[in-house]
Amino acid sequence: MTGRRKPRVVVVGGSLGGLTAALVLRDCGANVDVYERSAVPLTGLGAGIVLHPASVRYVQERGLAEFEAMTSRARWVRYLEPDGSIGHEHPCRYRFTSYYTLHRILLGALGPTSYHLDWELVGFDSHSDQVVASFAGGRSVTCDMLVCADGVHSTARSLLLPTITTRYAGYVGWRGTVAEAERPHALAKLRDAITYFVMPQSHILAYPIPSARDAPPQAQQPMNWVWYRNVPAGVELDDLMTDRRGALHPMSLAPGHVQVSHEQELRETALSCLPPPAAAMVRSTVEPFVQAVVDIEVPRMAFGRICLIGDAAFALRPHIAAGTAKAAEDAWKLGEAMQACEGDVGAALERWEPGQLELGRRALERSREAGDRAQVKSSWRMGEPLPLGLYQTGDSALA
Repeated sequence: MTGRRKPRVVVVGGSLGGLTAALVLRDCGANVDVYERSAVPLTGLGAGIVLHPASVRYVQERGLAEFEAMTSRARWVRYLEPDGSIGHEHPCRYRFTSYYTLHRILLGALGPTSYHLDWELVGFDSHSDQVVASFAGGRSVTCDMLVCADGVHSTARSLLLPTITTRYAGYVGWRGTVAEAERPHALAKLRDAITYFVMPQSHILAYPIPSARDAPPQAQQPMNWVWYRNVPAGVELDDLMTDRRGALHPMSLAPGHVQVSHEQELRETALSCLPPPAAAMVRSTVEPFVQAVVDIEVPRMAFGRICLIGDAAFALRPHIAAGTAKAAEDAWKLGEAMQACEGDVGAALERWEPGQLELGRRALERSREAGDRAQVKSSWRMGEPLPLGLYQTGDSALA
């Protein structure tokens, strides 16, 4: 950005998309600060991430971490039969990491002085030449551009597009992580693959993720799993999403908060419905957690000097494994637009918005179709290529 004053950028939301946006825009010459609503550091609930070139691009291009150390790999896409035998497998080039691992690397690159916890956005005033962002406690920050990466629960989206709401897909994702050492024989069949078991109106998948930072070098990589189960909206869903203290959480319940009766039902159903390796994995997980599967679609992403990126704009069902990648791609394309427009915020957002709207709509359509095939139509067959990808199926492959 030459010939102009460095723009002051405020990023609301300190998760992966917000961090990537902050880093890319800072590298473009902007002065950037990130404001995260959480008062405590983000951990991502221990969830695994299927990597995409966009989601790991910043780490690789800047040499922030050794790629082999921060990722795990699958050499096979593997489908299990009900008895646990391998029904089909074919080679693949997928890589995985954990939320914690990627977040820690990006946050380290940004630095603590530009990352602020316990700043909850409550409003903003947008003018022709600046935006004043208001935060809880009477605090405010003035900036040239407000980048809203505040996720599925986006306050910014609710203020800019109050009629847009989340759409429940009709099913939830039970998730967990288990160390192979806890069930070495049962989980050995899952170690080198992204493994699926498909059953009528349900499916489960598992893949290895990197060990925790403080794990001993000889530690086996943990297995991350997701089991999608249909739950009708209303009383049944509300009961599932009510925590042990009686509070209803419409979107997710963290580890240790799911009612014991629901955990027990999950383990009992795993024993009767899943192949032995998958059942062992679920039953060995100490604190499984659950997330309602929703999606969100917006008609706009740019509003003068304000923009929505990542899940704040389009929240995808997880079946194409592109949520993190889409947020990162929104950030990279925003940086390109700011460079092309030499820091002119209004012009950059006008240039940036059409392509990201198109990307969001197409990715959302693909994620809905994949979810409906598995959870509604039961038309996902053993051996089919996985629908993973951001722009198209297959573009998540990594060398």
